[in-house]
Amino acid sequence: MADGCLLIVDAAEGVMSQTRYVLKLAFNAKLTPIVVINKIDKRDARPREVEQEVGDLFLELAHHDHQLNFPILYAIGREGRVGRTITENTDHTWTLVGEDIAPVMETIIEHVHYPAGDPEGPFQMQVTTLDRDDYKGKYVVGRIARGSVKKNDPIAIVNDDGKVATRKVDYLYTYQGLKKVEIEESSIGDIVAIVGCAEAKIGDTLTSPSSPEALPPLAVEEPTLKMAFSVNTSPFAGREGKFSTSRQLRERLYKELETNVGLRVEDTASADSFAVSGRGELHLAILIETMRRQGHEFAVSRPEVIYKNINGVTSEPYELLTIEVPQDHTGVVTTEMGQRGAEMVDMFQHETNNEVRFTYKIATSHLLGFRSQFITQTRGMGIMNSLFLGYEAKKDEPPFNRNGALITSETGVTTQYGLENAQERGTTFVPPQTEIYEGMVIGVNQKKEDIPINATKEKKLTNMRASSADISIKLTPPTILSLEQSLDFLGPDELLEVTPKSLRLRKRFLTDVERRRASR
Repeated sequence: MADGCLLIVDAAEGVMSQTRYVLKLAFNAKLTPIVVINKIDKRDARPREVEQEVGDLFLELAHHDHQLNFPILYAIGREGRVGRTITENTDHTWTLVGEDIAPVMETIIEHVHYPAGDPEGPFQMQVTTLDRDDYKGKYVVGRIARGSVKKNDPIAIVNDDGKVATRKVDYLYTYQGLKKVEIEESSIGDIVAIVGCAEAKIGDTLTSPSSPEALPPLAVEEPTLKMAFSVNTSPFAGREGKFSTSRQLRERLYKELETNVGLRVEDTASADSFAVSGRGELHLAILIETMRRQGHEFAVSRPEVIYKNINGVTSEPYELLTIEVPQDHTGVVTTEMGQRGAEMVDMFQHETNNEVRFTYKIATSHLLGFRSQFITQTRGMGIMNSLFLGYEAKKDEPPFNRNGALITSETGVTTQYGLENAQERGTTFVPPQTEIYEGMVIGVNQKKEDIPINATKEKKLTNMRASSADISIKLTPPTILSLEQSLDFLGPDELLEVTPKSLRLRKRFLTDVERRRASR
């Protein structure tokens, strides 16, 4: 829906892997980029070097010579100031010459061309996104590519298969900021929302019935990861969520397909489980978090890579991983990446802030579970980003380097005495006075094997025991895992129980007898 874009680059960090990725997409979409070097006020800002990095990036990715003539602006975003020039101070900091964001608006008007198309031709618009509310129903949103449209006009919906359905514009809206404003008529170049085309999907073309011509279909990246969403079967099922049945879970997942174009949902052999595929851990984690906030209760499995057969060769997705850490933690990164079979593409050391940036090419299957380890090993001081590169031939099976789990052997409430015994064997995830059930994972072992732990155990009463005996027990604060960390931690035989109030790690088979039987 755009003709131009702003490429925002940090004045200290410079060109990152995601900078390369988004600029490549901008060139593929034939957008006119305007470079904005932000955070000029940083002590370690190096705008001149960043300009050179951006120039090299444009030389590498540009399709045409005219794309190399890009304007550069400088900004301090938190102050709302943009300028065309900067000056260097004696202490090697930089001063921005600019009072407001007017230079951005002026540069957009100067460099971004007016929308192309025939304003007098028959109406044509491609559906780019969808929206809905409880009053008007479904909105189809897009930019008018040709002609104009009025309220109550008849329109044709043309899908990818060439099928045509005729409908009417019941309501027509445009946008002022983030608000929808109802209008009577709109023309070429405007972004509008239309009510009355409930059957339309993303990528379909809305046209005049007299000229039902479809625009080229939208290319959507294929999912790279999948996981199973299933009904919660734990002993605590139904206690915290409003929606917990298989029918409600299925209805919510298929409803998500209306607006989430990168998602895939499939029924499985089990009526209580559904295969959900997405474009990475973050994509799936956002869906999980959204559903739990809406009151849904369910369980998810460990993310798995989607393999493809390309020309008779089993292929797997690869990612470009960027890691930035203090110099003291470089050994941790290189060791871990070496064990995971990653290929180093680049390494850059900042001269001012004592940080090192690594760029690796790594298989997505080998990257699973790394995020939580990375946060722990770098004490939260590291930053990582990854971008999808494409599919390549599968080389080897991904490693599973996680230590064993501490598994509860009893149902009840955790005690200080029970957790003290657990902390002698590893790191715990739950505090005292937490309700737990048999088969629930409450920590990670120091060794590779799983260990059953009775975290509900109380100290036996004796005539020598004082009432304050438990107060003397000092526990290490538990490690509370976030949603993403929990997904990274999951093993092949484990599930994550998701409710509006809790995230609980558990074994797929809760009792020790069931686990032994399943392992045979």
